[in-house]
Amino acid sequence: MKKTVKNLITWSPSHLITSQKSAFTLAEVLITLAIIGVVAAMTIPTLVANYQTRAWNTSATVFERKLEEALKVMNTQSTLAGHTSTENFVEELSKHLKITKTCANDKLMDCFSETVYWGGGDVESTEVKISDISTAEHFGQKNWGTNIVGVQLANGSSALIAYNPTESCKQDPYSNQINGANCLAILYDTSGFKLPNASGKDLRANGNVSSLGAAKCAYEVDGLCFGLAFSPGVHEWKACNGEGTSTDPEDLAFMQQYGIEHCSGAAGPYDFWAGAIEACGGINKIPSLAQLAKLSEKIYPDIASFNTNFEGVSTCPDGAQCMQEDIVTKLGIKMSGEDGTLPAIWSRDFMEVYPLVWLFEPTGTGVYYYAQNGAEVQAICLK
Repeated sequence: MKKTVKNLITWSPSHLITSQKSAFTLAEVLITLAIIGVVAAMTIPTLVANYQTRAWNTSATVFERKLEEALKVMNTQSTLAGHTSTENFVEELSKHLKITKTCANDKLMDCFSETVYWGGGDVESTEVKISDISTAEHFGQKNWGTNIVGVQLANGSSALIAYNPTESCKQDPYSNQINGANCLAILYDTSGFKLPNASGKDLRANGNVSSLGAAKCAYEVDGLCFGLAFSPGVHEWKACNGEGTSTDPEDLAFMQQYGIEHCSGAAGPYDFWAGAIEACGGINKIPSLAQLAKLSEKIYPDIASFNTNFEGVSTCPDGAQCMQEDIVTKLGIKMSGEDGTLPAIWSRDFMEVYPLVWLFEPTGTGVYYYAQNGAEVQAICLK
C-alpha cells in the first residue's frame, strides 16, 4: 500500500485560521503627538509657574522668619534701638543673621541686581535701576538721614535695608515684643541675582517700602527740587582740628568721597553737618545760601530781598507773620520747640571753617549762622 507524505513546510491544517495584526498609521501617531504637545504647552508653564511661586513664597517666609528671630534676639539684648546709622544697625544684625556679604551705599549692586521691576496689580510695572537708590526716600519714606545698605544672606537671598534712627525700634526685652516697625524699610529678593527680579514674584518688601525709585520733590522752585526736611545723623571725625583740617586717612577718604574741602572745626569730632552731607550723597546735594534764598522768596512773598552775606535778619513788614505755612508744611520743616529742633536748614556754604545755616521763622528769614554742635539743625537734600 502506497503512503502519501505531506509536505510539512507548505501544508497547514485546514482548521487553523491565520489572523492579521492591526497598527497605528503614521498620520494617527502624528495627530496624537500634536495633541499631547498642545496639552503640555498649556499645562507645563502653569505647573512651572506654580512651582516657582511656591519656591519664592517659601524663601520669603524663611527670610522673614530668620529676620524676626534675629530682631527678637537683638531686642532681648537691648541692641535693637539707638543706632545712628544703617551701617551700625546692619553690623549688629549680622551677629544674629547669617549675612555673607555687606555692601556700602555706593556699591549696592555688589549685593543686589542691577535692575528690578516694581509694580504689578493696579500699578504698572516699571524698571528701576538700583544705582538710583540711596536713601529711605527711594522707598517712599521721608529722608531718615541714613543710607541704604545692601546685604547677601547665606540662603542666596539679598536685601536692601534702611534704618530710621529718629523713630527707632521700640523694644521691650522683658516681654520680647518688638514695636515701632517704622524703624526699618527692607526690599529683598528671594532669588538673589536670578531673574525675574520683579515685585510680587521673587522681589518682596516690608510694609515701609511704599514705592521704589527716584524721590519726588517736596517743593520745586525755578527747576530746583527740594526734598523733605529731616534731622541728620552725626558723622564722627577721627582727627578734625579747630582749623578744619585732618591727616587721618579715614577723614581724608570721607572728604574726598563727599566733596568736602575741610571738616567742620566748630563741631569737634561729632559733626551733624557732615552727617547731612553723607545722607544726601555729597555736598552738592546740600542747597547753597543762594538756593535757600530762592526758596525763601516763595515762603516769604512779602519780603522784598534776602540777606545772603551774614548781615542779619530779613523781617516781614512791620514784624508781622508773613510765612507761607503751606509750603513749610510740604517741606516738612519743623518749627522751634518741635522735638528740640530749630527751624534752620544746613547750607553747603562756609564762613571760615564754620558751616552756615538758613533760619526760617514765621516773622522773618535769611539769618544763617554756624552751630557749635548742630544736632538741632535740620537738613534738606536737592534731588
